[in-house]
Amino acid sequence: MRILDRIEAIYAIGGGPGANRVGGTEGEQRAHDLVAAWCEEAGLAVEVDPDGNLVATRGDARVWIGSHLDSVPNGGRFDGVLGVLAGIEAADRLSDQPLAVVAFRDEERGFGGSLARVRRGPLPDAYLELHVEQGPTLLRAGRALGVVSGIVGLARGEVVLQGAAGHAGTTPMEGRRDALVAAADFVLKAREAALSIPETVATVGRLEVEPGAENVIPARVTASVDARASERGRLDRLVAAIGFEPSLRTEPVAMDEGIRAALREHVDGPELASGAGHDAGVLAAAGVRCGMLFVRSAAGGVSHSPEEWTEPEDVAVAVDALTATLSRLAK
Repeated sequence: MRILDRIEAIYAIGGGPGANRVGGTEGEQRAHDLVAAWCEEAGLAVEVDPDGNLVATRGDARVWIGSHLDSVPNGGRFDGVLGVLAGIEAADRLSDQPLAVVAFRDEERGFGGSLARVRRGPLPDAYLELHVEQGPTLLRAGRALGVVSGIVGLARGEVVLQGAAGHAGTTPMEGRRDALVAAADFVLKAREAALSIPETVATVGRLEVEPGAENVIPARVTASVDARASERGRLDRLVAAIGFEPSLRTEPVAMDEGIRAALREHVDGPELASGAGHDAGVLAAAGVRCGMLFVRSAAGGVSHSPEEWTEPEDVAVAVDALTATLSRLAK
């Protein structure tokens, strides 16, 4: 199957293990160059906007389809890439219909891309995105495809825990002000907050310990916080329960009901919310009617890892469903 060969060609860029096309690197550019050539083969006119996003059009394209080509370090072969290449396959099949295939830049370092990037040029009437689920829901349900109902909101920030440095051997345990112990309590607090509020998650993924010596009691710890929820009120409650001031916040967005209905005509699977950010979320927040189709992730649903996998037969039915939906929207 051509799309699988193309996925492997892009996956090989940057060397292993895993995908290594971090945004802004030569690897991401090489992927864009390959995709531009494949778009031209499909009869699309390729342009690059001021921010480096690839936009390949046919006719008066008011419907876009696509995703991103950058990856996290040691990432998966399908993440982002599948959506772009499926768009090319659909465009090749629908050779008489106006549409555009887009590949956005540097999605992974933001929460589904940058609003500034999509606001600089004209926006489409509608946007479709196919993406691997990056989770186990479809796998557990025994379904190849699912329709995305919406994309969670996110709040990110940092918390500083202050203590007092001291000699690790001579300072009694009683009376110590160990900032790392305070940070451990904070991590547990964040976990308990997310467990207490339905459809929320919270992660402390980074700790910076100062002064960072084996024989010195930590005097200061900076902890990152990533909090997500499917509904705005729940996100507000989660942030308050954890007790931090977000430096970045995006609100939950719903996918367009009309596009969801069109997708459901070709999908025998559940509706589910996305816990990850996507380009569709950025465009939806900018007022574009958006729809997303998830395809089943194998290997337990793992993603952002070389273990990420989707079976070829699932890729095939996903491209079919996407093409059928796009045909209806692009007329």
